[in-house]
Amino acid sequence: MRLHGQDLQVSEQTERERSQRTALPLDQIQDRASDTRQLRQDHVEQLAESIAVLGLLEPLVVDNQGRLLAGGHRKAAIYHVKESHPEAYEQHFQDDIVPVRMLAFNADDDPEKALQVEISENEKRRDYTPAEVRALADRLRSAGYADTPGRPIKDEKRLRPALEIIIGKSLRSVRRYLTEEKPVQFGQVSKKTALRRAKSALEQWMSVVGNEETTATERQLSKKLPSLLELMEKLIEHN
Repeated sequence: MRLHGQDLQVSEQTERERSQRTALPLDQIQDRASDTRQLRQDHVEQLAESIAVLGLLEPLVVDNQGRLLAGGHRKAAIYHVKESHPEAYEQHFQDDIVPVRMLAFNADDDPEKALQVEISENEKRRDYTPAEVRALADRLRSAGYADTPGRPIKDEKRLRPALEIIIGKSLRSVRRYLTEEKPVQFGQVSKKTALRRAKSALEQWMSVVGNEETTATERQLSKKLPSLLELMEKLIEHN
C-alpha cells in the first residue's frame, strides 16, 4: 500500500536526504518515457534567456540511471542555450557537464515513486529572500533586462517576467521583493551605488505608472524619464 499525506511527506524527505548532488554530461541525461509534463516552448525560451545569464540555479533531478525525474523545461532550456548562446553555454556548462541531484532508486523499477517525485519536485520551488531576488535582478539588468512599463517591444528583455519564471512567484510578489527597501546608513553609499538605486526606483515607478491611470503631471514626467534614465546609465558606466 502506498503512503499518503504525512507519511508521503516523510518519504519525500527521506528520499531527498538520500539524494546526491553530482553532475552528468548533458547527452547522458535521459528522458523518462512516462514523464507526464508537456513542454511549453515559450517557457523553455524564457528559461533559456535567464540560464544564459545566471546559469542553472536549481539542478535537474534524475534517478540512479540518469533518467530525468524533474526539470524537463530546464533541460530543454539548456539545449536551447547550447544552440543560441554557445559562449554562455560554455561558461556555465563546461565540457557539457550539467549539475544534477541524483535520487537513489531506479525509475523503471518503481514508476509510481518516479511519478511522486515528478509531481512533488515540480510543485516545490526554493524560497528566495527579497535580497536574493534583488541580487538576481541586478545581474539580469547588467545583461540588458529592463524594468520598463507598457507592452514589450520586439526583442526587448523584460525583467519582472523573467524573475517570475526564475523564482516561481507572481508578478505582484516580484514587484514587492524589488520595491522592499533596505535601511541605508548615510555616508556609506558610493555615488555609483546611489545612482543605481535611484535608476532602479525610477524604473519601478515607470512600471507601476504604466499599469495604472495617471494624472497629466505623471504623464509629463513619464515622457521625460527615458532620457533621464539614459543619462543616469551613462554616469553609472563612467563612475
